[in-house]
Amino acid sequence: MSTDDGAVTKGAGIMETTAPETRAIGFAGWSGAGKTTLIARLLPALVARGLRVSTIKHAHHGFDVDKPGKDSWVHRKAGAQEVLVASSRRWVLMHELGTEEAEPGLGELLRRLSPCDLVLVEGFKRDPLPKIEIVRAESGTPPLYPGDPTIVAVASDRSLPGLAIPVVDLGDLDAVTALVLGRAEPVAAVLGRLGRAGG
Repeated sequence: MSTDDGAVTKGAGIMETTAPETRAIGFAGWSGAGKTTLIARLLPALVARGLRVSTIKHAHHGFDVDKPGKDSWVHRKAGAQEVLVASSRRWVLMHELGTEEAEPGLGELLRRLSPCDLVLVEGFKRDPLPKIEIVRAESGTPPLYPGDPTIVAVASDRSLPGLAIPVVDLGDLDAVTALVLGRAEPVAAVLGRLGRAGG
């Protein structure tokens, strides 16, 4: 839980990221627009600025990060609800959702992250957090903006005159980085909107 001074504490096995300095921004776009590619380009630029960056990615129902035959996979297949694997370099917690358990929403996932400076969110397109839309000429699809009021800027490889929000060249990493840093919102504000929206 968070204390009145914004400190982060542990509660119910969840580390909440509600410190005022933690900010979040999402990335929107049609499938194949290059959201993952852009995030992979942004991460080194943001880390080089001394920021601690975390990511949240929504995946399809059947994804699995485990490898068949590994001990952790054997534990899960044998019935473990959670498997925590740890080494001197990293740790990962895999949690199997029971048949009665709902998929966690963005708010719950944000609260599970360790404290950081910035969270980049891919997916969760219906959730009320500020988003940068990626628009590619080759996709032939119309922009999601202005139909999505949570889109606060666009990064594109084509000219999009007349938009009421900032548009930057998708290839200009400095400009996209500036958008991310300028448009990300405090996680506490995002969590407040998610709570009002039922997320």
